[in-house]
Amino acid sequence: MNRVLGDWRAVTVLLGPAMLVYSLIMLVPIFWSLGYTVFEGNPIVGFTFVGLDNIVQLFTDPKIGDALLFTLKYAIVLTVGQVLVGYGLSLLYVFWLKKASGLIRTLVFFPVVLPTVAVALLFQALFAIAPQIGPVNSLLNFFGADSIDWFASGATAFWVIVIMDIWRSMGFYAVLLYAGLVDIPEEMFESARLDGASGWKLVRHIVIPLSLPVLFSSIIFSINGTLKVFDSVLALTNGGPGNTTTPLTLYMYQTSFTYGEYGYGSSIALMLTILCLLVTLVIFRSSRRDLTKG
Repeated sequence: MNRVLGDWRAVTVLLGPAMLVYSLIMLVPIFWSLGYTVFEGNPIVGFTFVGLDNIVQLFTDPKIGDALLFTLKYAIVLTVGQVLVGYGLSLLYVFWLKKASGLIRTLVFFPVVLPTVAVALLFQALFAIAPQIGPVNSLLNFFGADSIDWFASGATAFWVIVIMDIWRSMGFYAVLLYAGLVDIPEEMFESARLDGASGWKLVRHIVIPLSLPVLFSSIIFSINGTLKVFDSVLALTNGGPGNTTTPLTLYMYQTSFTYGEYGYGSSIALMLTILCLLVTLVIFRSSRRDLTKG
């Protein structure tokens, strides 16, 4: 193996095709998009060099503030929900269901593989108020409460999106965190039980500290995915009502392909990329400090 890795010709033959494909699919579009940030226009009407005008516009566009606020709010709430629900399910798999958890894991994971449009149509029907009252409003009526038009305001539509995406993704995070929990040696649990630890004390003092690496990995994975939310919002609310549920990704898409402003759309994409990078660095640095202390 060392002989192969030490031969640059062998390395080129083995890694060259993969690096070429990766560069064409990932790196070239990234730099191409970065180049658009200093231009105005689109391929149909042509491009005009505008320098840093698109970047300056980011700080004066009121829609950017609304989209950024929604994106951050959604990312924080959904990340907390995904990781907490996933962690709770993984604890259920390990400590209560144990070997019988295979079927439950499969059923809970099933929504992950469903098409986003199908899931969005399902939740539109669940929370519907017209032309036919959905199960959620029917349940509210059963307990004497009035029906709610969930998609009439940004506040209620936001929570429908969050509930839908937690339901879709909880199986994935449950399996991801479960893989980390099953790696904890059984001897650790036995020693803790002999010392009198059980229930919440066992989870707090043994399980959580030993599963911190996979927890932080889940948080980083979740926060990056939620900051780049697009398909679920597009399918469920299309950014409405108005622009109240429009994240940065959807605003970028509308700017670039609906209004034909490739340069400004690329500037929004650059802003989102920097945001994802900063958030990841903050979480990664804090995780390293916590793991070092532990």
